[in-house]
Amino acid sequence: MEPRQLSRLGLRAADGRDPVVTGISVDSRQVRDGHLFAALPGSATHGGEFIQFALRQGAGAILTDRQGAEIAAEALAGSDAALIVAQDPRAALAGAAALWFAAQPETVVAVTGTSGKTSVTNFTRQIWQALGIPAISLGTMGVEGDYQARLAHTTPEPVTLHRVLAEAAAAGVTHAAMEASSHGLDQRRLDGVNVAAGAFTNFSQDHLDYHAGFDEYFAAKALLFNHILEPGAAAVICTDDDRGRQMAQIARDRGLRLTTYGRGEGCDLRILGQRYDATGQELRFQMAGQVQLIRLDLIGGFQAENVLCAAGLCLATGSTPDQVLGALPRLTTVRGRMQLAAQRDNGAAVFVDYAHKPGAVIAALQSLRPHVMGRIVAVIGAGGDRDRGKRPLMGEAARQFADVVFVTDDNPRTEDPAAIRAEVMAGAGPDATEVGDRAEAILRAVDVLEPGDALLICGKGHETGQIVGADVFPFDDAEQASIAVAALDDRL
Repeated sequence: MEPRQLSRLGLRAADGRDPVVTGISVDSRQVRDGHLFAALPGSATHGGEFIQFALRQGAGAILTDRQGAEIAAEALAGSDAALIVAQDPRAALAGAAALWFAAQPETVVAVTGTSGKTSVTNFTRQIWQALGIPAISLGTMGVEGDYQARLAHTTPEPVTLHRVLAEAAAAGVTHAAMEASSHGLDQRRLDGVNVAAGAFTNFSQDHLDYHAGFDEYFAAKALLFNHILEPGAAAVICTDDDRGRQMAQIARDRGLRLTTYGRGEGCDLRILGQRYDATGQELRFQMAGQVQLIRLDLIGGFQAENVLCAAGLCLATGSTPDQVLGALPRLTTVRGRMQLAAQRDNGAAVFVDYAHKPGAVIAALQSLRPHVMGRIVAVIGAGGDRDRGKRPLMGEAARQFADVVFVTDDNPRTEDPAAIRAEVMAGAGPDATEVGDRAEAILRAVDVLEPGDALLICGKGHETGQIVGADVFPFDDAEQASIAVAALDDRL
């Protein structure tokens, strides 16, 4: 990128200077001569602690808040770098990053909600691509589609986000569907992105290790509709529960073009019926005032909501009903989302799903039930260094909606794995089987499968590593399931 003056990034130095900026960094180790370094408040450490290192690397300007300036007062006093003190430095950084990269796909949509974000963004991208539109989806799975890249976070920090959007636009991508996590919204990472339409899928317990409570968690998601989307933009919202109806009212009050979806009477996109088989489902629904019937090669009843949400986003951004309807039967499942990972010789199927929250586990198991003639076997766990309150709820969800339950390790991180399992077992009950080693748990779960049964391995989905302490060890649930089936059915 060409160097430009600080004022062209929407920033003003405290002393009125307007230096030339050569780049933007949020990591002091990546600072180069003339860079603007953003020293942001963090949950554990304030970025002001790293200002002194950024200055040694040649930073020409520092963006921070009053606390950051106080932390680095001595280093700043001996520096020629321009200082920008912002009340909300995260929002200021997002605006600066947008102006620095100054490009994004013509149409960007964002999806928030506790569950379904990855599937909705992926399905939206698939519909666009089926219509010949160059498109990407951006989130938990990285950047997929007509431009590809890896991401460290579901919703990246603004410099990475705007760089990726600019690179995708330069590659010819015109449409992008991105996940909007509550963290990303709360930390203003989407500020500066021109979002044409936003979607809200559902709301249940998650991320209470970050948010103070349910109301704060909901308020973070509501930022997409009362802050990011401009009046006249589109909102696609599931109104099947009180939180969805509350979000719909927020959208109306903001002056957004509202499309509702769900199972309730009066929804613009309404599910009328579903019929399941071993490999998919038929979906009867209402669109544009007409009753439609299509087949989806997707496992799980909840996928109907995700499909209609994606359809709503495409309709809201210019696709016609006929175009969308023609694309829906071609949708394929997202890796790690109710993914058929293996099948035993006796016909029993093994599925892998990312469900790592109580509500998501319930939804996954309930949605799998109509596809299964026999028993449902579940493998569950809970991550360490995260919301402890959901651990017994994870076990309870499996106990209530599965027939056989194995409790194992997920990503224990820095916590004692046995202690985490004990909290999950408290909800799973005495009939559940505790197996610490995840590979062994999967093998034992596969071993109990009889004809007509199905196994759902919950928690890690698409992930290819298991975090133990500070280390990440290679581990892929789908791969382990395949190995277990191959070993037990003598295919090795």
